Formats: sequence, structure tokens, C-alpha cells
Amino acid sequence: MAEIQALRLGRFSRAIVWRPWWRVVMAWGVVGVALAGCLSLGKIPLTPPELLAALSAPLSDTGLIVWQLRLPRTLLAALVGGALALSGWLLQQVMRNPLASPDTLGVTSGASAAAVAYFSLLAADLGHAWLPLAAAGGALMAVGIVYWLAWQQGVTPLRLVLMGIGLSALLTAATTFLLVSSPFSTTLSAYVWLTGSVYGGNWSEVERLSIGLALALVAMAPLVRYALLAAVDDALAVGIGVRVQRMRGALTLLAAVLAGLAVAWGGAIAFVGLIAPHLARRLVPVPGAAQIVMAIAAGAIVVMLADLVGRTLFLPLDLPAGIFVAAIGAPFFLMLLIRQVR
Repeated sequence: MAEIQALRLGRFSRAIVWRPWWRVVMAWGVVGVALAGCLSLGKIPLTPPELLAALSAPLSDTGLIVWQLRLPRTLLAALVGGALALSGWLLQQVMRNPLASPDTLGVTSGASAAAVAYFSLLAADLGHAWLPLAAAGGALMAVGIVYWLAWQQGVTPLRLVLMGIGLSALLTAATTFLLVSSPFSTTLSAYVWLTGSVYGGNWSEVERLSIGLALALVAMAPLVRYALLAAVDDALAVGIGVRVQRMRGALTLLAAVLAGLAVAWGGAIAFVGLIAPHLARRLVPVPGAAQIVMAIAAGAIVVMLADLVGRTLFLPLDLPAGIFVAAIGAPFFLMLLIRQVR
């Protein structure tokens, strides 16, 4: 098979470079291995034959453990990680900044503030069913405020990042105030959510998050080419016919939707949107569809393995996955920051 192949369908044509796709296939093979490990390991470990038997007999004792406890939780972790990774990739393209992520734009802080406010003021009356909607709404509201503050006859990546950092600090202070002034039981639940956890993930959550992400991916399909052009200079983009401000706003909103959905169901898991795109660029240096799919795979692997470590290495404790993602992400962020300064 040729390394580069052109596909044509009427007026549509696309050149496909096959070499990076083999790496993508291998990465998704690692996703499959990680999934099998997450299903096998736990308080009751399962050998490969026992795992296959459990998957083929959902009503058996081990089948219930796999189908009702481990599988939905692991799939939820994979969806959350993939959505955060894709959001981070889009933001790094739009901002032209390798340090950009949903955390720096204020998405995570907005979702956190809204979620803690819900825990403090509404959870007692409405229960936790509406928590994802509150978190997603807070994320979108935060991005809207950042965009409004950064607008001066258009927005630039630098102004968006600076406004995002400032709003994040303000929302973090508001979150801390709500935690301090809330009852202890509310604060404890909010802290688990703020750390980032897929504990108790069920099929209903997997289904709702899958539908939301599927709709976001459908909206993203016609914008992929503009995401690849977002890294070039504004004057050059205008010269080739790109409506820069409109596309930048659409891509930023799409990244906020993806991160908001992930944070709504997985909690405020930090650094995934920073780490996964960089891993994808290491493995697939040329921006394109292969790099996007690689970033999704990297994000899914990171969160799945972090959740596996949290629920298996410290038994009988079940620690939030966000702790272990942060343990890797914080040094990674410092390394990138030092490299940027140099």
C-alpha cells in the first residue's frame, strides 16, 4: 500500500498518509489492553479465562461484578479522558500555546464553582441527578465570560489565555468560600468531585455522556480543517479565506462543550487536556486526523489507568483518579513551562 493515498468522492477529495495510522492502531490496542486490565483487577481479581466467562455470563456472580461495576466505570473513565484530551488539543491549536488546556481557559474552574454551588444550595432538595447539568452550565458560562472580557474588535489567543487565568483565580476563590461556608457532609462530597473521580459510574451515566460526546463530534466534523489552520498567523488565514474570529469562537465553544461534559460526569480531573495532546504530538508529529485520534486514545489510557491505580493499590480505600493524574501532570506541566521559558 502506498504511503500517501488520495480518496475521491465527487467534489470531495482527501489525501491520507497511512504511516501514522499504524501508530494509532497500536495505541488503540493499548486501550484494549488497559480495558482488559481494568476489568480483571480489583478486590476480586479475575484470570483471563474467568474474565471471558464473566463477559459471556452477565448474570453470574463474576458477571455482575464485571458488567455492573467495573465495565461502566472503566468506559466512563475512557470517555472522560478522551473528551478532555480532545478539548485540550483544540485549545492548544486555537491558542497556539502548548500550555493551553481546559484548566487555563477557566472551563474546569467554572464547572467546579457551579458544582460546589449546587452541592451547597440545591443538592439537599434536588438530589445529585442535576449535578452534571450544573457543572456543564458553569463551564460554558465561564468560557462565555472569558470570551466577552477578551473581546476587543475580536479576540487574540493571548488575551483569551490571560482572561482565562484571571477568571480561574476568581472562581477558585469563590469555590473555596463555598466549601468553607458549607456543612461538613457537603464539603466532603464536593472535595471528592473536585479531585476528579468516576467512582460509582453506571450505564446511565455512560449512555448520557456518550450521547453528548457523539453530538459534539458531529458538530466538530466540519470544523476539523479550520482547527488545523488555527495554528497559522491570522493574516495568512484571512488571506486564504478563513473567517478567523468566527472559527476561533466556534472551536473554543466546542472545546468548552467537550471539557464541560467530561467534567460534569468525571469531576475536575486536571492535566489530562494538557498531557494527552503532547503525547499525541510525540507519536504523530504532523497535525491531522491521526493526531486527533491519537490524543483521544492517550487521554482514555491516562484516566483509565489512574482510576485502576486508585481502586486497586490502596485497598480497601478507593481513591479518586484525579490524584494520580495530578501526580503525573504537575511535573509534566513544570517541565513544559521550563522548556518554554528557555
